[in-house]
Amino acid sequence: MNRLVIFDLDGTLLNTIADLGNAANHTLAELGLPQHSLEEYRLMVGNGMRKLIERALPAEKADDAGFVDNTLSAFLKYYAEHIDLYTKPYPGIPELISDLSTDGFRLAVASNKIQAGAERLIGKFFPGIDFSAVMGNSPRYPLKPDAALVEYIMDKAGTDRAHTIMVGDSGTDIQTARNAGIPIIAVSWGFRPRHELTSADHIADSAGQLRTLIQKN
Repeated sequence: MNRLVIFDLDGTLLNTIADLGNAANHTLAELGLPQHSLEEYRLMVGNGMRKLIERALPAEKADDAGFVDNTLSAFLKYYAEHIDLYTKPYPGIPELISDLSTDGFRLAVASNKIQAGAERLIGKFFPGIDFSAVMGNSPRYPLKPDAALVEYIMDKAGTDRAHTIMVGDSGTDIQTARNAGIPIIAVSWGFRPRHELTSADHIADSAGQLRTLIQKN
């Protein structure tokens, strides 16, 4: 049975923080609300777009579900139109994905990003790669760290837990892997501080090291 590697997207394969932060700041500016630095946004992302907006809004606004809904709608519209202005793969990642595919690994993406956005970015930055699944935020499945998305991907790829590994950059990804009963390699180049990653099975500091860890596990 071929091995399956399930990647997180934002902060793992692609550095998306500038486009996410700029879209959020544009939305906040339109509403006359305080904006945030890109460094602050690194700690706001990872749990879906609604949670990002809730974290970016002032507390009194974040508690207003209707206001959050309207702000999220405006954010998503702007982000969809500006999703790839600054986004780019991390160093060595396109080569890693190509090599793993050539070596016979099954590849998939499990993200809390909007589905259309995940598909668009994977299609742009990894053309020609046959991913078993590219899964973003879907009404059919709860967000990570719920294991449902990973379990669906394993079923779709025809792979069991013994032949699956996850790669991510956050505690959310680590907990997702634990909930799914599969090992997890955390990458240190993403959006979260290293101390959040210490419960992973391994931590990779470069694409080359990640490749070695994937091949060994």
